[in-house]
Amino acid sequence: MSGKQKIVYITRRERFNAAHKLYNPNWTEAENEAFFGKCSNKFYHGHNFELFVTIKGIANPETGMVMDLKKLKKVIKENITDPLDHRNLNEDIPWLKGSMPSIENIITAIWDILEPLMENSKLHSLKLVETENNFVEYFGE
Repeated sequence: MSGKQKIVYITRRERFNAAHKLYNPNWTEAENEAFFGKCSNKFYHGHNFELFVTIKGIANPETGMVMDLKKLKKVIKENITDPLDHRNLNEDIPWLKGSMPSIENIITAIWDILEPLMENSKLHSLKLVETENNFVEYFGE
């Protein structure tokens, strides 16, 4: 094997279920309905979200791992999926308060929480799947 250190990318997938509504309080009901459609439903709506967390780094020569995936799972579970699962993203999540809980805003908030928690690795990207047709990716930019 070459002595050159190689950067490896590894991804962990986690899931959570949550409800939200997309609604601008500065707009009328009609304006919200026209822009957000069913997503502005006053009774909210839910999704089965999938979160893909990709980290990068050089595998530790003693373990062969960039990061112990059990530890990565625990970090994601304790800081992201447990707090979000079966919650109302508009009402129940302190770190989303005051922002529109769109998938774009959710993913950047998740990044801000996870990024400093990566041990011996770097957070490379996040992918949040909202529906089979809609997802967002973020690279910390």
